Amino acid sequence: MAMLFIVVAVLLQQILLVAAAPSVIIVGAGFSGISAAKTLSDAGIKDFLILEATDHIGGRIRQQNFAGINIEIGANWVEGVNGGQLNPIWEMANKIQLRNFYSDYSNLSANTYKQGGGLYDASEVQNSIDVADGVNEDGEKLSQSLPSSGRQDISILTMQRLKNHVPSTPLDMVIDYYNFDYEFAEPPRVTSLQNTVPLATFANFGEDVYFVADQRGYQSVVYYVANQFLKSDKTGAITDSRLKLNKVVREIRYSARGVTVVTEDGSVYNADYVMVSASIGVLQTKLIKFTPDLPKWKILAMYQFDMAVYTKIFVKFPTKFWPEGNGTQFFLYANERRGYYGIWQSFEREYPGSNVLLVTVTDEESRRIEQQSDEDTKAEIMQVLKEMFGKSIPDATDILVPRWWSNRFFKGTFSNWPIGVNRYEFDQIRAPVGRVYFTGEHTSEHYNGYVHGAYLAGIDSANMLIQCMKKGMCRFDIKPKDA
Repeated sequence: MAMLFIVVAVLLQQILLVAAAPSVIIVGAGFSGISAAKTLSDAGIKDFLILEATDHIGGRIRQQNFAGINIEIGANWVEGVNGGQLNPIWEMANKIQLRNFYSDYSNLSANTYKQGGGLYDASEVQNSIDVADGVNEDGEKLSQSLPSSGRQDISILTMQRLKNHVPSTPLDMVIDYYNFDYEFAEPPRVTSLQNTVPLATFANFGEDVYFVADQRGYQSVVYYVANQFLKSDKTGAITDSRLKLNKVVREIRYSARGVTVVTEDGSVYNADYVMVSASIGVLQTKLIKFTPDLPKWKILAMYQFDMAVYTKIFVKFPTKFWPEGNGTQFFLYANERRGYYGIWQSFEREYPGSNVLLVTVTDEESRRIEQQSDEDTKAEIMQVLKEMFGKSIPDATDILVPRWWSNRFFKGTFSNWPIGVNRYEFDQIRAPVGRVYFTGEHTSEHYNGYVHGAYLAGIDSANMLIQCMKKGMCRFDIKPKDA
């Protein structure tokens, strides 16, 4: 009799677990994961569960205290403002009165420093900028001269651009770095030369960019969305049991019947569907095991895309020694080594009295710097600054070096569309595999790499899943023919 009671108790427990199982598990509480969950909630699908590996939501939108101020170690700008369409992130920023500042890069020609000391003549820098603009023999910019078919073929754009101008001097290289790497975090030999055609972000939303410097953090826009459908307390802190932090997903098992998600702490969650919002960098590692393995066409699509590394290094000083006033916020340093501490920014308006400088590095320099000590990085930075401003400047008192590439939960900062990849291959990135759906800024058709891309991708991917759940427009053949 006792054994019968035990069997009945186990069966009841299993029935309760099945009954309590969510319809959808969302892996990751970055902006895509949060916007996907809200879209599901708005459609009446409220029995979801969000599993987040870290102790916070927002993903790569992350603030950190440094030298007494809260700075953004990840996404920092609202990019694409004052155009024909309203950028949804700009709309949110205005609604919550997020403190931000227009970034004016128009005076770089007067603020470009030589290796070894001194400023370049503004006319010489401007000439280098004009050459880098890519003007053909007819006086047209490259993007205007390409046929419409060429705009879709990134390899064509690359070859045209490289034929036009190959930078070789320190000045030409820093201008080229500013044009490409500062936006895409990779050189033109790696990523698509998207600035030779109008990027959808700037063509649709406007060419202006605004730097977020709010002590609440840029992540406030993520909380603004999350608080619309997740329970929270009076302070805005999320208390909803459907969000579980510090849950590192290590395995996703899927079949035509459903999905099982296993976390690092041994927890097991069952659902009808799973939405994976991990970065493309994470998907290229072994952090999450898919059982069975994802089909070859999916794996190939994931590995065709790059996970770029964009590192903003913040340096604190006891006093200011750099130029102040209009037209001096951004300045360049030209070095024979491309990308070596080349782009600088001061914070006279954003963080007054902070005495903090920001220098941006990317790609190989980012990876190199992540692997050395902060003291070594500080020493390199001081050597560069002394070349620019003289040997009598004060030493830095503090430094902050984010390490996105080394972080197993991110493995970089944003995705890039590399040379030779067409839109068909891009569509395969976001295509579901049976009951496994994918989202993230890397799945955004027009805005990959941007905050608004992450937000809109979550909506798009969730709508694909809603079509399946509510209208039966699904494919559960988990082993499609490999492309």
